[in-house]
Amino acid sequence: MKMKTKVLFILLFVLCGIKGFAQQNLFISQDIKSAVVNNDNTVTFRFLAPNAKKVQIAGDFAEKAEKNPIGGLVGTGLIDMQKEGDSLWVYTSKPLESELYSYVFVVDGISTIDPNNPYVYRDFATVSNVFLVGHGKADLYAVKDVEHGTLTSCWYKSAGLKCSRRLNVYTPAGYETSKQKYPVLYLLHGMGGDEDEWVHFGRTCQILDNLIAQGKAEPMIVVMPNGHSGMKAAPGESSLGYYKPFHVKDVPGDFELYFPEIIKYVESNFRVIADKQHRAIAGLSMGGAHTINISRYYENTFDYVGVFSSAPLIRDFNNKVYANFDATLQKQIKNGVKLYWLGIGREDFLLKANQDFRAKLDKYGMKYTFVETSDGHVWKNWRIYLSQFTPLLFK
Repeated sequence: MKMKTKVLFILLFVLCGIKGFAQQNLFISQDIKSAVVNNDNTVTFRFLAPNAKKVQIAGDFAEKAEKNPIGGLVGTGLIDMQKEGDSLWVYTSKPLESELYSYVFVVDGISTIDPNNPYVYRDFATVSNVFLVGHGKADLYAVKDVEHGTLTSCWYKSAGLKCSRRLNVYTPAGYETSKQKYPVLYLLHGMGGDEDEWVHFGRTCQILDNLIAQGKAEPMIVVMPNGHSGMKAAPGESSLGYYKPFHVKDVPGDFELYFPEIIKYVESNFRVIADKQHRAIAGLSMGGAHTINISRYYENTFDYVGVFSSAPLIRDFNNKVYANFDATLQKQIKNGVKLYWLGIGREDFLLKANQDFRAKLDKYGMKYTFVETSDGHVWKNWRIYLSQFTPLLFK
């Protein structure tokens, strides 16, 4: 009996050792460091591919000379990596400016993420690796040793859209332990995004934590809803499970029309100052158009409006939100806002649409702040806009 017990113990030990070794192999199968930010702000990438004929990097830090046929990462070029020895491909960049960057590898024409960089973000249906180069503006996007706010994912019931819908809410440091009421910024994503986009690529929580800690922004609540009326939640976060994301069939205007349901939910469940003077709304691209239409249609609801790289505004859709655009815009102007803020990149494909909208604002006498940056329709600009817009709120 003792011998049988001993044999079983040894067998169990061996099996546990094999299992533990297998688990370790998941993490050390490629003992390689990649996307290493060096002291001079150069970045070194490494990829193990012994049988590959060509390995490239598609990144938003690449030169635009060679067009990227892979797609996915907007505004990216392609960089050739060099093979060292029999299997390792290596590339070290030139010094990069301080920024949060995205990239993927392209192996013989096939896109793949970097297995040696665990930091992977999903932008709707596209995944890419990220890295941050500090010592500059991107320090604002980094997690610093400051007091941190809380990010909560919530569900609200939409009577208009006939479903429960997910949104993310940032509450500033100290919210849980105080009785203070806070102003609210409603922050809207673009066509290719969802309620998680501003959290991940936008670095909203880090930007707000750092600006508030520096005394540059008022402590505020930030609400990040899903702007697609045809979605309940981000991919993987609803009852649909882990499906492959697809193009959403929204009913044009419904998100804007039923936006007061979000305001009602927030003001019923969080300690907020529920008046126009303490509400702001901002958004990028499609969310910029949503911002214009929501603030215009509900013309006496927001005192602060931020329009980032806005999509075209006037649409020939059968929804009352889009009716009487000029008349409702004039009414909003007459009621007055404390801040109307617009930002656009000089290379943005929506530049002309923004110029046309500015001409309309000029025609009707709207006073606004306008910021023009370099680059195009990219997160590099939208993080800058959020960083510049939020310090101006609720003063």
